[in-house]
Amino acid sequence: MKVAVRVRPGARADSVGGSWEGPRGRALLVSVRARAVDGAANAAVVAALASAWGVRRGDVEIVSGLRGRDKVVEVAGDDVVVRAAVERLLGPS
Repeated sequence: MKVAVRVRPGARADSVGGSWEGPRGRALLVSVRARAVDGAANAAVVAALASAWGVRRGDVEIVSGLRGRDKVVEVAGDDVVVRAAVERLLGPS
């Protein structure tokens, strides 16, 4: 399943939740402490999303937007379970 995310690097704490109306439509907000240097923020995004969705890090892959704040990630696993987790984290429309 593919999910649009908006990343906030350099945050006070790692967190996943909330929504952002971005160029690809409604996106899940992901805040990470890591700065966008040498791929550190991307690695932190993968770790934060894997933890929030209850999957292994290897099950989460950034498929678009490696150099920007707006990304598309693909998560392997049961689509019904992942979709429910995404909707819960996005919050009300």
